[in-house]
Order: sequence, then C-alpha cells, then structure tokens
Amino acid sequence: MYSITTDYSTDKGNPFPCIEKISNAGFSYVHWCHEWSTDYLYSNDEIGEIKKYMTIFGLKVLDVHASYGLETSWGALDENLRQAGVDLVKNRIDMAVQLNSDVIIMHAPEYTDPIRKSLDELQPYTKSRNIKIAIENIINFPIVDKYFSDYEPDFLGLCYDSGHGNIEKNSYEWLDKFKERLLSIHIHDNDGKKDLHQIPFTGTVDWERLSKLLAKSSYKKCVSLEVSMHNMKINDENEFLAQSFNAAEKLSDMISSSNRLD
Repeated sequence: MYSITTDYSTDKGNPFPCIEKISNAGFSYVHWCHEWSTDYLYSNDEIGEIKKYMTIFGLKVLDVHASYGLETSWGALDENLRQAGVDLVKNRIDMAVQLNSDVIIMHAPEYTDPIRKSLDELQPYTKSRNIKIAIENIINFPIVDKYFSDYEPDFLGLCYDSGHGNIEKNSYEWLDKFKERLLSIHIHDNDGKKDLHQIPFTGTVDWERLSKLLAKSSYKKCVSLEVSMHNMKINDENEFLAQSFNAAEKLSDMISSSNRLD
C-alpha cells in the first residue's frame, strides 16, 4: 500500500480526474495537496463529495497538506490576517477529520510570536479532534528544532521531506534526532540543488541511508510520494504514475529489509 500526492499534475481545480488515475495506478492512499498554498476554504458539501469519490475509487486520505495562504496566514503580523490564517488551518483540520485522517502538514516559517500565538490557539482545537500537526522541514531544521522545544509530541510532530532534506546540510542527522516525532513523509528526489519533486531514484537522495532511518523511526505508515510531473520528462500521466508506483514499491522494500536486518 502506497500513497501519492493529489497534485502530481496540478494543485488547483477539479481533483477527481487525478484521483481516478491514482486509483487505476494501484495506489491505496493520497496525500491531499490540492489548494495547499491558497486561501481556499473547503465547504462541508465539497468535502462530502471528495469522500464519496474516494470511496468510489477505493482510496483513503493519508494526510492533508494545510494551507499557509496567499493573503491570510497563521504567521501574519496583521492580527486580522493571522486570525483568518488560523481559521484556514482549522478548515483543513476539519477536512482531515471528515476524511478519516489524523495528521495535517504545515510548512515551518520563521518561529515568530504570531506563529506561537496561532499554535497556542490551534492546540486545543487539534486535540479535541484527535489531529496532530506535522511541521515540514523547508531546508530549515534549526527552526523545526525551536518548534519542538516548546510543544509536546502529542500535538506537534515532523513531516520529513526528502527533497528538502537533500538540499539541507545535516538533514539526516536532524531526522535521526527527531525520528520519534516523525508523523508523515514527503518522498521525492532532486539534484541536491533545486526542489524538483522528481520520482525517487532519479536524483541524488541517499535512499539507502534514508530507508534505514525511516525503518528505525516512529513512522509506521506507508511510503508517501510528493512527486510532480513538471520536472520529469514524462508527459503521459499514466506512465508517470506507473513509474512512481514502482519507485514507492522499491523504497518500501528497502525499508522492510532494513527492519529485518535490525
């Protein structure tokens, strides 16, 4: 069982054609990433339609990428925009609950007073709904460290992004440090210079080392790909998804082998 991001082709507009292709490719889960960088609010009716389509195509939502927003943001200095940003995150929390997921993922901006205020407001909201927030490494693990020093694992954990980690110095050491807080993974590849979201095993990520770290971490869910067609020389969606599935299967086997060796 493997997962892939819904926005492998586009992150806006109608997601249902992508969902059908993901199902046909053999995936069991999706990382919901549509509208991840917009101020879009999902209505209950729309979430109900998404849930219906997921059931039709035999898929489940692994986790939800919450939005930082274009205008509204949980880190905004303007109090009205910050509060609207918190409401945007709450919308994704409610979406995750309705889609039977237990994790939302947030990019980790600079650790500021507005961010701390937003987290303090979100903490009781998430706990009352049995949702955790996974802070994603955006080539800035020292910032993630600051988040974790102030908030407990039952509220805040890590989403390790292998593409970002391949660019950041010492990311594997940081992942090892936080392996017990690992809630989600974004798996993709690149050249070590740019965030390309390529299919695993096509770039320079040290998959052997990463698979061993994942094997001994607290993360026990499936391999979850956050790949994009835009930086791959594959124009056919079905072929792209087939190659992505094969890569997820290969990495999953590597992680399983590391577990058996331990």
